[in-house]
Amino acid sequence: MLTREDCLALCDLDADLVDAIAEHEHIPEIVAAELGCYLCHTPEGELRIRGFVLDDIAAAKAAGDQEKVRRLKLALAAFIRNHPVCQTVVAARPAVR
Repeated sequence: MLTREDCLALCDLDADLVDAIAEHEHIPEIVAAELGCYLCHTPEGELRIRGFVLDDIAAAKAAGDQEKVRRLKLALAAFIRNHPVCQTVVAARPAVR
């Protein structure tokens, strides 16, 4: 049987990103890991993941959850560093605050 850690290692996303996908799409964490794995291997998918996390950051800000905002921003920054399509988009747009 695969563990949570096995699934995270296979999908090349950290736990915070998988949690953000699960929350955004209202799906279980294991399904979010699978979806994230699929999406992060296409340019359009990378941008969708970025959008999911940006939406989750906005929701956390609206709820006043600064710790979640901080955690999601760190996860997003790490994701952007490792995904070239997102780097191009980020260079052309203002930073998330």
